[in-house]
Amino acid sequence: MMDKGLNAPVAHEHTAESSIMPQQELMARPCQVEDTGLSVDLLLELTVKHLYTNGVQTHADLTNALALPGNIVDKLIAQLKRRATIEVFTTIDGNALRYALTDKGRIAALEAVSRSGYSGPAPITLAHFERLCEAQSVHHHEITEAIMNEAFADTVIPRDLLDQLGSAMHSARPIFVYGLPGTGKSYITQRLSRLLGKTIYVPYAVAVDGEILQLFDPAYHHAVEQNDGKNNDDILITGQGHDARLVLCERPFVMSGGELTMDGLEINSDERSLVQSAPLQLKASNGIYLIDDLGRQRMAVTELFNRWIVPMEARVDYLTLASGKRFRVPFDVILIFSTNLEPRELADDAFLRRIGHKIEFKPMPERQYRALWADAARQHGLTLMPAALDYLIKELHEKYSTPLLPSHPRDLSGLVRDQIRYHGEDPVVTAEHVRHAWENFFVSPERASPEVRVAQVKGTAFHQPEA
Repeated sequence: MMDKGLNAPVAHEHTAESSIMPQQELMARPCQVEDTGLSVDLLLELTVKHLYTNGVQTHADLTNALALPGNIVDKLIAQLKRRATIEVFTTIDGNALRYALTDKGRIAALEAVSRSGYSGPAPITLAHFERLCEAQSVHHHEITEAIMNEAFADTVIPRDLLDQLGSAMHSARPIFVYGLPGTGKSYITQRLSRLLGKTIYVPYAVAVDGEILQLFDPAYHHAVEQNDGKNNDDILITGQGHDARLVLCERPFVMSGGELTMDGLEINSDERSLVQSAPLQLKASNGIYLIDDLGRQRMAVTELFNRWIVPMEARVDYLTLASGKRFRVPFDVILIFSTNLEPRELADDAFLRRIGHKIEFKPMPERQYRALWADAARQHGLTLMPAALDYLIKELHEKYSTPLLPSHPRDLSGLVRDQIRYHGEDPVVTAEHVRHAWENFFVSPERASPEVRVAQVKGTAFHQPEA
């Protein structure tokens, strides 16, 4: 399968410059404490927490830890020295200064940690985050037919399904996808993030009235190397380059399944570390949030749906900090619901009307299924005998009324490969290999559960065989 890479295809972006702050200003590294938008007390507390956690630090250590320019760190150090909370040492060679907490400083650090355990890079303000989300919004992209064709050039997908997905992504409205297990819902929806084009900047944390909410999560935010042509020493000293409190990342794709609980959609306040972490939908800002296996969560579906009523309609969400403070954040996410169940079993018409795009994934036609099997066998280093595939379709799929799903070639060919390697046989797939894999995969002679038995075989998405 071909991979177009991070920046391709790039969707056409359109922004209203009158309402969106120029990107350079949003990403610019602050030159003075005032430029951060943060209070001096918050920055001083963060500095003593770094010293408390890491011990003796050099100027460069503090600059990197706080993600602030050297001249700002100089002012923070000067304040701490005047307050007698740090002491200064020289290195053995005398070329650098080192800083450590005094007894008074350790008391101040403990008090700071008791209020918030966060000790990462300096946060940005909530107002800064709101402007950042708007500048990088998923609503500033035009998804066209040409862009969809390019994005899925390495995937065989029915024209009507491709157009449905393209229209839905163009609208940036919530999407409801449904269909039998194995019809490619998760695979296709994960690839939709490539339609949003360029990388974005994600803050390490956001300050909300003196409290710090940790946002950057390496599980969902994949950092991209950046070379802005600036010398690192110049950046640390003069404030050149982009704001180091922001991380250049791929567009986030966040997925949660049956493990999702309502707590995952609210701020997580860890009682031991005293760190407040952003909920999943906030981590997905400027990207896609997929709720997979809808109906399998450990909560009522109506409760889950009701959680999204305001965000879907107003494009804002409301969160509550550990202190009880409730505040508003942007809801700039393409929300996708995916289920193997019938939509009307999960939601009433009133809610389904709020989701403009409801897209069904169906089994595939035989011709495409055969091509996918040939591709899967080739990837496993196997030679597929035509008679073996004929036997699979005529004697197994048709006999047991099992639909031709995109997941079957991958799963069954993997079992065939394991069997051949175990017996030390030539890598040639026979009808006997296919039968053995089928029996192991479906467990019982019936081979397929009633929920996946369908009478009609129609088209759906699957991988295109390599040339």
